Parts: sequence; structure tokens; C-alpha cells
Amino acid sequence: MNLFQQFQHDSLLQHTRRHFLRDCTTGLGALWLASMTGRAWGSDGPLKKDAARPLLPQQPPRPAKAKRVIYLHMAGSPSQLELFDYKPELAKMDGKDCPESFLKGKQFAFIQGVPKMLGPQFEFKQHGKSGQWISDRMPHFASVADDVCFIKSMYTDQFNHGPAQLLMHTGTQNPGWASAGAWATYGLGSENQNLPGFIVLTSGGKNPDAGKSVWGSGFLPSVYQGVQCRSQGDPVLFLSNPDGITRGLRRRTLDALNEINQKTAKEVGDPETLTRIAQYELAFRMQVSASDAFDIKQEPANIHELYGTQPGKESFANNCLLARRLAERGVRYIQLFDWGWDSHGAGESEALSHGFKDKCKSVDRALMALITDLKQRGLFEDTLIVWSGEFGRTSMRENRNGVEMKFVGRDHNPGAFTLWMAGGGVKGGLSYGETDDFGYQAVIDKVSVHDFHATMLHLLGFDHMKFTYPVSGVNMRLTNVTKPGSEVVKGVLA
Repeated sequence: MNLFQQFQHDSLLQHTRRHFLRDCTTGLGALWLASMTGRAWGSDGPLKKDAARPLLPQQPPRPAKAKRVIYLHMAGSPSQLELFDYKPELAKMDGKDCPESFLKGKQFAFIQGVPKMLGPQFEFKQHGKSGQWISDRMPHFASVADDVCFIKSMYTDQFNHGPAQLLMHTGTQNPGWASAGAWATYGLGSENQNLPGFIVLTSGGKNPDAGKSVWGSGFLPSVYQGVQCRSQGDPVLFLSNPDGITRGLRRRTLDALNEINQKTAKEVGDPETLTRIAQYELAFRMQVSASDAFDIKQEPANIHELYGTQPGKESFANNCLLARRLAERGVRYIQLFDWGWDSHGAGESEALSHGFKDKCKSVDRALMALITDLKQRGLFEDTLIVWSGEFGRTSMRENRNGVEMKFVGRDHNPGAFTLWMAGGGVKGGLSYGETDDFGYQAVIDKVSVHDFHATMLHLLGFDHMKFTYPVSGVNMRLTNVTKPGSEVVKGVLA
């Protein structure tokens, strides 16, 4: 084989099916490349994305009440019966054997045999002009009761943490699907080109059980996945230049790398190569912007007092303040996970009388502060705040192996849980939906996880049925193509 033949051979090896699809005369190439660069077809029209600048802000196809989302997930799932779903009838059943009808055909994570019913462990009072029922575990949060819409009739079909968290954030219990934050950022881009459009903050010492899939991009381009940042030290690992590397040298190195990637993108035609270039450029810009955005020491003393923050430490309060700072800097979707809410009663840290009380104290002031701070800065009306777990807790006391445990706790309950929303086009001072007299099952105005997703997308300016992305011949959507029937919960809209 001579030199020319060797060159031809090597060139052919570099050709892939992308070249066939791109160059064939049937038009398949144009369709395929358009789908890979982020165009989703529907009656709302395609999303036209610049592969070199995938986070450019875009207007949604429909009128939107919310421009951004702050999602507060209490990983492990707090008990709605000790916080927001007041059940005086359950108190009357405290200590009595659980009715057989509550157990027949049900799956539990740990309960066996016949457990005892467990009444509310804390006192409830009505708050605000709306008279919202809130327990004494949330005294600061109770002061903003009129700004909050409680959905008390949420339900899910998952009773284990990992699958339930995936369902809550991606629309399916299976890993590999796009998260709600990725969908929002894909649809709207970001108002700040120097920070990621989707940022994740964690507290409580651990990541959620489902891992990083709950903020993944799934089948969407990878630039739309959540970027996990830290609330102490560098926001992102390796953000600072190594010793001996100046910013100018970093710029020249990046220019050389981009030149190689541009050549590869032209030869191979993979849009992910352009996405990688955009991510490198974003990382470079973040070296200045992220350090400023994450420096809560810049905040005045009255703001630290409001939130109860302690700069330099990892905490939910610090992350709430960071969420406000990121919101005012144009980040589209900010997701906070606070681990440690799994109140089984298997030990003191999981007991409703101990660990649960500590968790409530760690978030109570910060929840109030976040709403108050957004309001005083004019950001509340177009910021959708969501607070939830992944499921609820049982009306019965947990009894592992059929034996009553030393500490008091509740098992997982997919049949009913409470989620609250505020700002961003939501009707404040509202309690939507009801559970039965014992808080065990949602019975009136039931809201599925997919109904919630449809509502959130509606507030952001999207029709959940038409906001799709083509994957292997299927127009995928957040509200799950395999389970039709999801609806916007119009009763919670302002």
C-alpha cells in the first residue's frame, strides 16, 4: 500500500454513520443532525439551539409566570404528619392496633405484622390570614404561611428512596433520564453565560440515595446537566489554576485545545464536541464569576442573621443564601438537597423525638429567610420555590420484624405526602387537596408526580405534552410518554 492509498484508507476509517446520514440525498442527515443539536419537534415549533452557545437565554413558547426554579429536596422524606398535614382523628387512634384495611395489599420498607397507630408527635396551630396548619417544629416558616401553597394530596408509586427520588426529579424511577432541571435549562437557557444554567448544592453530609442521576441530563445534551457545587472552599473542584499556571497561560492552552476540538467537530460531526468546547469556555469564565457568586461573606450582618448562616461551613442555611445569590445572577435552576430526613426510629438520629427535631431546626429559619429575602429583592414573583421529599410517612409506628422499637418513627408511605410551592405564579395561602382522616392516602384532588411536573413546566411557559426531545424515534418528555394522563394542577395557579 503506497502513501496515497494509506491516506485514503485512514480517511475512510474516520467516516462514521454520521457522514452517511449527513451526506445522503434523502434528507435523513439533516433531520438527524438537527435532532442531535437540540431541536425538538412539536406544534410549539422546534427549539433552535446554537451548538457553540447552548445556554443562550430563550423565550418559552407560552406566557410564563416563573423565570427560574429553586427546588428544595429533603432527602429521606420528612413526615407530613409532624409538619403540615394536621390529623386530629389520628391522635385519637394513637397506640391502637392498625386496621387490617391499612395493611392489606400494601408494601412497606420495614413494617411487619400489625403495627400500632401513631398520632401526631407535635402541636399544630393555624397561621396567617389563610389559617394554614403548621406544627410547632416550624415556627419561623409559619410566619410566611400566606405566601405558600401546600399540595397535601401528592402520591407516588415508589416506596424506596432511590427510585422515588428519580421519579420525583426525572419523571421515571429508572436511571438515565433527563432531570427536570436539565429540561428547564434546555428549554430556557441561562440568563448568565458565566455560570452554569443548572446548579446543585447539597447539605447533610451525603448525596441523595439516587446519586447524581437526579440532576443528570439523560438523553439531553450533557451541557444541560446540573453542576454540583460546594458551599465551602472552591465552588467547583480544580476551579483555581494550579501553582505556576497564570490565567493568560490557561487562555492560550484552552485556545489550542479548542482549535483541535473544532477540527474534530468538522470532521466527525458530533455536536457533543461543540458542547465540550462550550463547557471548557464556561469553566474558564467561571474562574472569576463563580468565586464571587459563592462568597457569602460579602453579605451584610443582617442577612446572615436572617438566614442563620455560618460562612465557611456546609449547611442548608448557607445553601439557601447561595440559592438567592445564584437566582439574582440569572442561574435558571437551583437544586438543593438536604440529607437526613429518613425518620424510621431505628436509632436516635432517625427518631421523631430527636433527629427529626434537629433537622427541622436546621431548615426552619432558612426557609423563612429565603422567601423573605426574595420578596424584598423583587425576585419572589418570578422565582418558583418548591419544597418536597420523595414520598410520605405512614400513619402507623414502625415495628421492624414486628417488634416495637425503642425510638419512635414512621415507615415509607407512597400513598400520601405534602409538597409546597411559593412564588412564580403560585397561589399563596392555599391548601390544595386532602388526605383521609389519618393522613394515610390522598383522597381529594389527588396530584401525581407527573401532574406536578406538568404544572411546573406550565409555570415556566411550556406545554408538557409538546415540550419534547426525539430519542430513537420517540418524542420523550418529562411527564413520561409511557404514562399518559398528566394534567396541570390549575387550582394552585395564581
